Amino acid sequence: MNEIRILKTCGNARAGELSTQHGIIKTPVLCPVGTQGSVKTLTPQDVKDVGMRIILANTYHLYLRPGIPVIAKLGGLHKFMNWDGAILTDSGGYQLYSLSKLRQINDEGVIFRSHIDGSRHTFTPELAIKYQELIGADIIMVLDECIDHNESRERVWAAMVRTHQWAERCQKAHNKQGQPLYAIVQGGVFPDLRKQSAEHLTALNFDGYAIGGLSIGEPKSVTFDITEQTTALLPSNKPRYLMGVGAPEDVVECVARGIDIFDCAMPTRVARNGALYTRTGRIDIENAVHKEQEDPIEVTCNCYTCRNFSAAYLHHLFRSKELLAYRLATIHNLAFMSSLVQSIRTSILDSTFDAFRKQFLSQYKTTDEQTRVSQKQKWLETRQKDTLD
Repeated sequence: MNEIRILKTCGNARAGELSTQHGIIKTPVLCPVGTQGSVKTLTPQDVKDVGMRIILANTYHLYLRPGIPVIAKLGGLHKFMNWDGAILTDSGGYQLYSLSKLRQINDEGVIFRSHIDGSRHTFTPELAIKYQELIGADIIMVLDECIDHNESRERVWAAMVRTHQWAERCQKAHNKQGQPLYAIVQGGVFPDLRKQSAEHLTALNFDGYAIGGLSIGEPKSVTFDITEQTTALLPSNKPRYLMGVGAPEDVVECVARGIDIFDCAMPTRVARNGALYTRTGRIDIENAVHKEQEDPIEVTCNCYTCRNFSAAYLHHLFRSKELLAYRLATIHNLAFMSSLVQSIRTSILDSTFDAFRKQFLSQYKTTDEQTRVSQKQKWLETRQKDTLD
């Protein structure tokens, strides 16, 4: 289970199969975020119905509540949340980064105060592995030190070195068979540090490799460049996972740069704020133009929401702040993303990915860069207050 089976390539884009203890995952794939063992507003069946078979859960949040011992006692996270698909767990490194005001980092690990009740806790690489093994995830991550994109080169280098040391400790602590452990390449926006990190970690022969520390405020052009440069340094027979990236246009562009796995809270988060994906870009369902729209959000969409409800009805639900609005919108956005990655995969297998990419990007209107960066910064500030998604 340590390798990805690549069925076809189209340039750097890859279509493959990733074996897990809970089934084969067809790649490219986007993992919806189920931070606390739940994809917000949806049941596990809802997630399966939109075609998704892997989710991401977070060790930090599950550690704080309900607690790792509770999950282990009740049979592991799959049984606890009644999910028979695959689970990838983040070690909690990103959450500890977003809680910068509540934590202290040293070579041994991270000392932090709970954002829930202020209680004091410690995470070490060894504990991060122990907790993920007890959770029973199909794919687990090393503990890393994520750092802000505008930090000095010296600070980024120090965090990278610590990430390497922690990765080695995670590897030594990892005992559970059939549970692949992925390393996380760091190095900020410095190509030579990314190269150094990739070379150090690939020499340790991890089961897969993630690219961390991106999509945290840097321009998209930098995200794409660093992703492309880093994937070129990673083994072709190992999965490549780009952490925290999942906007529709970003998935298309980063598949083109060799990425297999994505995760992102954006599709579900923006859905709860009334931003819905269409082939031509995001729409704000609360805008007056949708008040009397008889058609669904997307006429060609086959999701539960679009098969059964008009855009006017969703407009009404959001304006009335009805809870059903959030579920229907989330179903649609995840169905859109599921359909997108399936179309990407099909185009790679058909050797038509370049044409698909060109057509999609010509139709899909993206959020302008200044607005995107501003929205990201506001979200990061909110994360530091409550970190609930």
